Amino acid sequence: MKDLEPIIFDGIDPEKPIVIAGPCSAETEEQVITTATELANNGIKIFRAGIWKPRTKPGGFEGIGTEGLAWLQEVKTKTGMYTSTEVATRQHVKEALEAGIDILWIGARTSANPFAMQEIADTLKEEGKDITVLVKNPVNPDLELWIGAMQRIYNAGIRKIGAIHRGFSTYGKHLYRNLPQWHIPIELRLRFPNLPIFVDPSHIGGKRELIGPICQQAMDMGFNGLIIESHCNPDEAWSDASQQVTPEILNFILNTLVIRDSKQTTENLTLLRQQIDQIDNELLEVLSKRMRISREIGQYKKEHRMPAVQAGRYNDIMRTRVKLGEEMGMSVDFMKTILLAIHDESVRQQIEVLNDRAR
Repeated sequence: MKDLEPIIFDGIDPEKPIVIAGPCSAETEEQVITTATELANNGIKIFRAGIWKPRTKPGGFEGIGTEGLAWLQEVKTKTGMYTSTEVATRQHVKEALEAGIDILWIGARTSANPFAMQEIADTLKEEGKDITVLVKNPVNPDLELWIGAMQRIYNAGIRKIGAIHRGFSTYGKHLYRNLPQWHIPIELRLRFPNLPIFVDPSHIGGKRELIGPICQQAMDMGFNGLIIESHCNPDEAWSDASQQVTPEILNFILNTLVIRDSKQTTENLTLLRQQIDQIDNELLEVLSKRMRISREIGQYKKEHRMPAVQAGRYNDIMRTRVKLGEEMGMSVDFMKTILLAIHDESVRQQIEVLNDRAR
C-alpha cells in the first residue's frame, strides 16, 4: 500500500484532524436531520450514521435499512455535509454507492472475516467508483488481520483508504468497553506512514464521559482524525445510548482539544495508571479464587489422608508455568519468585484445612 492517496474533501482543512460525527444508528428521518443540522451548525463537515446495524444478539434494533439512505441524501442536500455509513455485504456496498455516500466504513466483525472482506473488495472493483473506505480494526488484537483487510480493499483499486482504531473486545468488566492497546495502531502507523488513522473514542470508551480524554489521547499520539457518535437526544438512542453525546457537547469536547507540536508514543500517564489499578484488582480477585480452590483441595486431601505437599505436582507447575511466562516476555527469575510465593500460600491454606483451622 505504497501509493495511497490522501483523504481530502473540499471545505475541510487538510492540516487539521478530520472529524466524522453522527448517531450510532439512523433511527427516524427527524432524528437524522435534527442531529445533522445541529452538527453542521457546530462546524462538523462529515456526517455518519449506521443504516444496517446487526447486533450481538437478535431481538434489538438492527438498523432501519435501505430506507435510511434517502435520509442521508437529504442530509447532504440540506446541510452540504459529506455522508458516511457502514457496509458489510455486497448489497450494502451497491446500495450505498447508488445513494451517493461519500465514505464507506467496514466494521470490526466484518474486518475479521476475510471472506466478507473479499466480497466487499470484489464489489468495489466491479463498481469502479473512486470512494474513500475506512476499515475498523478486527474485534481481536491481530494487526496482520487488520492489514490484510485493508490490503484486500487496496487490491480492488481503492487508493483512499484509512484505518479506524476502535479498540479490541475483551471479556469481563474494564475501564474501557474495548481495550485500546495503543501499541497496535502505533505499529500500524510505523509500517504504513501514509495510511490515515482515525480513532473511535465512542467504542473504545463505551461511556460518554471517556470520549473527551480519549480524543485528547488520540491527538497527543498524532492520529489523523476522529469518528464520534453524536445524537440529538442520546439518552433516548435506540442503540449504544451510553456512548453518544449531543452535538453541543461534542463541540465543547473538540474546542477543548489541544493539538501539540510533539507527539506521544503511548497513552498518557494517568490512563496507564488507571489500567494498572484495574489490572491489580483483577489479579487480586484471581488469586483469591485460586486460594479458595486450594482450600477445597486441602479438604479433599484431608478426607483421603493425603499430604499437603506433593513434589511431582510442584515441579510440573514450575516447569510449565515458567516456560509460558518466558514466552510472554517475563524473566525466568521473576516467574520462579511469583510461582513460589503462590505455591507457598496455597500450601499454607491447605495446611489450615488439614489442621481444622480453616476460616
